[in-house]
Amino acid sequence: MVDLYIYYKVRDEHAARLAPLVRAMQADLALPTGVTGSIKRRPGAQDGRQTWMEIYLATPNGFDTALAAAVRQAGLDQFTDGPRHSEVFMDISTCA
Repeated sequence: MVDLYIYYKVRDEHAARLAPLVRAMQADLALPTGVTGSIKRRPGAQDGRQTWMEIYLATPNGFDTALAAAVRQAGLDQFTDGPRHSEVFMDISTCA
């Protein structure tokens, strides 16, 4: 299992509309996958844009595909400014 960290830019004027959509998408995604997501943002804004991050811990195989479908279905891209960037992290094994 891996942890996913997805960050993207959001224009200030879209933040109030996007936040409930992301939360609803995460709630809908948690039902079939069992993965509860969280959402965070950097303090402040730069050039009228905020940086947001979705975090999904201990994701099973295929979660990224389910997430991409959920994002499309929720129409999140209409409120983001640029692409979503994904980072994948895993636990460090006790056996090196």
